[in-house]
Amino acid sequence: MPVNSTIIQRFLEGDQQALSHLYDQYSGAIYGVLLRMCRQEDIAQDVLQETFITIWEKRNSYNPEKGQFYTWAYRIGRNKMLNFLRNSPDLIQKEDLSVYDNKGASEEQPLDREALNGAIAKLEPHHKQALDLVYFSGMTHREAHQEMNVALGTFKSYIRQALKKLRENYQVVTALLMMMIDKML
Repeated sequence: MPVNSTIIQRFLEGDQQALSHLYDQYSGAIYGVLLRMCRQEDIAQDVLQETFITIWEKRNSYNPEKGQFYTWAYRIGRNKMLNFLRNSPDLIQKEDLSVYDNKGASEEQPLDREALNGAIAKLEPHHKQALDLVYFSGMTHREAHQEMNVALGTFKSYIRQALKKLRENYQVVTALLMMMIDKML
């Protein structure tokens, strides 16, 4: 979904029509991610609006040389939804939390988030991005490979390689990811 660099430049200079164009082009994709995260249309729509308000307010922090506009906007939306969900625990249904259970360990041993983050941090950047897009952001393989601008087969190999490295480095992460994969299928 690359966008014309002229529109990005106008957006960075404060042109509201450029923002409107970006909204028209990207709001549908971002809304889809938000809806998958919360499963409630009204909440996804509210967070989408907040996302584009933040995009406008923080436009000076976007650097086109560091990444695509969609990636930057998507992360803002995803973070807004995660913050919303953290602050609204009543919206998270019990069955949705089952993907975070650690079935590979004893009931007394909670999932060590630091170890999980450490294992993921050891991955190559493209492997981390592939996992993030599919397993933590809710994108399909087709959406994610397009976002990364790589062939679908290459993208799938990134996922396989990342899971293999995680299996080697951290068995609990494998259990967590496998539960997430099973839930998605």
